[in-house]
Amino acid sequence: MSAVAVLVADGFETIECLTIVDVLRRGGVRVALVSTMSTRDAVSSQQIGIVCDYTLDEVDFDEYDYIVLPGGLPGTTNLRRNQRVCDLVSEFATTKHVAAICAAPSILGELGLLVGRRATCFPGFEKTFPAGTYAGGKTVVVDGNIITASAMGQALPFALAVLEDIAGKTAVAKVREGIQL
Repeated sequence: MSAVAVLVADGFETIECLTIVDVLRRGGVRVALVSTMSTRDAVSSQQIGIVCDYTLDEVDFDEYDYIVLPGGLPGTTNLRRNQRVCDLVSEFATTKHVAAICAAPSILGELGLLVGRRATCFPGFEKTFPAGTYAGGKTVVVDGNIITASAMGQALPFALAVLEDIAGKTAVAKVREGIQL
């Protein structure tokens, strides 16, 4: 079974970060909240504090198949500023899987990882995408090993798309039934 690392920096969007953790865990997927800072503590853009499972230095990323980048500001900016995060995202986009939502897909654009792909993001952040890449808003886009979503309103469909990619339609049906969707 796949393992997922959700990378967290201060200023993350609460729902985008925690919805995917909830859905994937309900679907039987191993998920870790990984702080990109020196402490496991993080504060969302809505000033909600969480304690992550690990810091970057405590994780062996060889054990993970997916990296998830929640959006939010300044969370996305804080993720992008971290060279180790950028290196991991580049590696996972090349050899494993990356999922990003809201402003966070802009990181993929800035790193040149969306060439020849379709992706979405929060309106205005598509300026980092190569020409012809932006698939429009209010949606989730699956393009091979990269999944993107436009905003907080797509957090649940985004999480279900990642779950389907990892565990299949049966796992998604089970979670949908369990949450009465």
